Amino acid sequence: MKKVFQYAMLYKTAMFIALALMIVELIVELVQPMIMSKIIDDGIIAGDMETIYFYGAILLFMTLAAFIAGISSSFFAAKVSQGVGYDLRKDMFHQLQMFSAMKIEQFQTSTLLTRLTNDVTQIQGLLFAFMRIMLRAPLFIIFGIVMSFTINPSLAFILLSTIPVLFIIMIFLMVKGMNLFRMVQEKIDQVNNIIRENLLAIKLVKAFHRIGFEKKRFSKVNHSLKEQNKKALWVMEMVMPIVMLIMNIAMIVLLWFGAVQLESGSAQAGEVVAIINYATRMLASFGVFSFLLMNLSRGRASAIRINEILNTATDDAVSTTSVKGLVKGGVCFEKVSFQYPKSDQLTLHSISFEVESGQKIGILGETGSGKTTLLHLIPYLYQATSGMIKIDHVPIEKWGNKVRHDITLVPQEGFLFSGTIRENISWGNDHLTAYEIEKVVKEAQLHTFIETLPEKYETLIGQRGVNLSGGQKQRLSIARALADNPSILLLDDSTSALDAATEHLVLEAIRERQCTTFIVSQKISSVIDADQIIILDKGKIKGIGSHEKLMQKLPLYQKMWRSQKKEGIGTNETE
Repeated sequence: MKKVFQYAMLYKTAMFIALALMIVELIVELVQPMIMSKIIDDGIIAGDMETIYFYGAILLFMTLAAFIAGISSSFFAAKVSQGVGYDLRKDMFHQLQMFSAMKIEQFQTSTLLTRLTNDVTQIQGLLFAFMRIMLRAPLFIIFGIVMSFTINPSLAFILLSTIPVLFIIMIFLMVKGMNLFRMVQEKIDQVNNIIRENLLAIKLVKAFHRIGFEKKRFSKVNHSLKEQNKKALWVMEMVMPIVMLIMNIAMIVLLWFGAVQLESGSAQAGEVVAIINYATRMLASFGVFSFLLMNLSRGRASAIRINEILNTATDDAVSTTSVKGLVKGGVCFEKVSFQYPKSDQLTLHSISFEVESGQKIGILGETGSGKTTLLHLIPYLYQATSGMIKIDHVPIEKWGNKVRHDITLVPQEGFLFSGTIRENISWGNDHLTAYEIEKVVKEAQLHTFIETLPEKYETLIGQRGVNLSGGQKQRLSIARALADNPSILLLDDSTSALDAATEHLVLEAIRERQCTTFIVSQKISSVIDADQIIILDKGKIKGIGSHEKLMQKLPLYQKMWRSQKKEGIGTNETE
């Protein structure tokens, strides 16, 4: 919670105004029973109408003042809570951008979404309640007791005796509630994760007739969330019945002792009414504690989860100055090994090769051989476990993430953003002209298709490119990459959905560019004319060289070639 209040202090002026206005409300609420006592004893019982009018006018004025103060306090409290929510979301989002690809994979997407939305909302509710109710309720109880002693000490003592019992019960329930609501937030993560997976794979679910299975899977986590929420709410809802029981007993005792004192003449009617009024308002203050405890329990659980993001050390940084064009394109791996954090085996083993600027490099290997991992090391998305990677003979650590200004990665599944085709192509380069956009689209063999669309380049793309085919998404991703004019272009099997003729035209356009190009592929035909072809097997380089050299010296490559020719994947070239 310390971190949350640090954010709140950024709005300290608004927060102090909200609290000051809340105190105005509190003062009015504390003074009202005393004024009512005066009206009863000095006005109604004494038959003095002037006293009734006088104190009645004061009471009316104070009530209006409390009304205005309450509305104004809510305005400033909302300003603080919404401001803190805005800042938390902004800083958490920024923090996540600074996580390396490795670190961000330690968190599930669903839990990050929950923390950025639901958890921040809980903090906003807690802050608003703190400024409007959370301080007001205990302050009224404390000062209400003090005011009661100034009116009638013997009756006030009855009220005082109930306070410790109630506070002990509520503190116990609050501690228990915090743990339960933390578990509720974790259950929400699980529900969000199932929903996200289902929506992303809805076509697959339908194709495999797994709707029933998905319903059962969702029902299981949904039921678990319901039960956990019931348990947490049940603990919180216990507060009100306990408070009502103890305070009602206190009220009965107050009425009984008040009646005795009225008969003996040791108390006036107005005093008894004032004490009963304080007791009633204290009952209401204790009544909101169930709501406050729930907010506090949820808010504290959410604050812990938010702090986990904000306090996690970042290992990436934003480059404040553009360094585009500094990288020429030379890449050197020197005995590079890599191991994922949660794995007990190396993914890459002592990888060594050197690539000159402008060369075309093919990377072949079976699934799981480490092709994508190798590619991700070049733009410093992952840091090598051992060995050294150099870009233009400079260790990649010295470049840092600035190296990414000149390196563009095209994944196998082209990710498209919501917006128009033009916006997606210029996503990595905001300064593209219409001519430049059309040029890269033609290189990606997509211009003819776009021209058939009613809105052409202004056509809106559905979520994740749902209204485009796999090949169209890949070509659009390639066009976006080419528009960035990279010095090093990384193609991670990003032509796999293209037919042979289209793939040939796309790769031919890429080969005409002067950038260093790495092409990961399953097909030899895609990399046959590369300057070097790297053969990976279980994270190790089994061979490296041109197509002709590998055909002469590497049996594994010869086997791949024969297999692909037999399946009709190879080219018309002979051995």
